[in-house]
Amino acid sequence: MKQSEINEASTAQLQDSLAELKKSLTDLKIAHAISPLENPIQIRGQRKAIARIATELTKREVQ
Repeated sequence: MKQSEINEASTAQLQDSLAELKKSLTDLKIAHAISPLENPIQIRGQRKAIARIATELTKREVQ
């Protein structure tokens, strides 16, 4: 997700996408442990997307 999409999304949508991204990251890590991924940079991208969404949710809670 791009930052502009994150800013426009509702809190409920962000929580849903955060849960989905966390599950996807876990699946990628397991697949990478079994046999190397073709593009292991996907793991880094997933982590960064999770961090972006978690940061936005925290910012909304504080306000």
